[in-house]
Amino acid sequence: MAKSATGKWVSRVGAAGGGKAYKRTRPSNYYGIIIVIVVLGLVATALARYDYEHPSKKAAGVAPRIGTTWYGALAIESCGKTLPYLTADPTNSGGFKVETDNVIQLDPVSAADSGKNATIAQFANEYPGLIASSIELAVPNTKGAAVSSTTYKNGQSCPSTSKYAGQTGQTEYAYWTSLSQKTPTITTNPGTIKFAQYLRVTLAVDPKGVTPTAPSQTTVNEMSASIISSVNTTTTTASTATTTTTIAGTTTTTVPTTTNTSATTTTTAKG
Repeated sequence: MAKSATGKWVSRVGAAGGGKAYKRTRPSNYYGIIIVIVVLGLVATALARYDYEHPSKKAAGVAPRIGTTWYGALAIESCGKTLPYLTADPTNSGGFKVETDNVIQLDPVSAADSGKNATIAQFANEYPGLIASSIELAVPNTKGAAVSSTTYKNGQSCPSTSKYAGQTGQTEYAYWTSLSQKTPTITTNPGTIKFAQYLRVTLAVDPKGVTPTAPSQTTVNEMSASIISSVNTTTTTASTATTTTTIAGTTTTTVPTTTNTSATTTTTAKG
C-alpha cells in the first residue's frame, strides 16, 4: 500500500530532527538548561564549603558545652530557715560538683549535663542523696544519705519552732540569673531552671506566697572568686602559649631597627 502524503511528511520531519521552528528553539533551550544546572551546582558547592569552614553556633551546640566551666551559688531553705551547706563533693563523676560554701561548679562531661540539659533538676540528680522535684525536696546528710528530718513534701506543716509554724509548706525554687537581679523568678519545676554563669538559686519548702532568701553573701563571694580565678587562668594560659613554625634549612634572624633623628643647624653668614 502506498504511503500517504502526510506519512511521508512525518517521516521527513522525524529524520530531520523536527520542524523548522523546533530546530530554531531547541539549541537555546537546551544550552540554557545546561547553564542553569552548572550555575546551581557551583552555588551549592560554594555554600557547602562555606558551611564546612564556618560552622554555625547552633551546630557547635548550646552552651554550656563540654570543656567549659561555670559557677553558681546555692542555698536551701525550709520554712524560712536556711539549712547548712551541702558537703563539698569534688570527686563526683558528673559534670555538677559542690565546692566549699555551697558553690556549684559545672564542667559538663556529657550530653546529660550540657546544653539544654544543664538544669537544677540535673544537678539534684547528680548530687548523692539530693532530691528536688515539684512535690518533694530531700536534703542528704554529710554521707550522702537521705534522712527523714530533712525530707519535705508538699502539704506538710511547718514545725512549731519554725518561722511559719503550722503553715502548709510547698516546694519551690527561686533563682536569680545575674548579680544585679533583685527579685527572683520562682517556679515549682527545677527542670526549667537553666544553669548559667553567676546563677543564684534557692531550693525551698515554704508556705505559698513566701519569697525564698537568696544565697548568702559568703557563697556569692566564693562563686565570684572562682569565676575570676577561672578567667585569669584561661587568660594566662592563652598569653603564654607560643606557636613556632620552622622551615627546614632556613634560618631567620630578626634585627631590631632603631631610627635616630638628629637636629640640623644651618648657619647663614652675613656678608
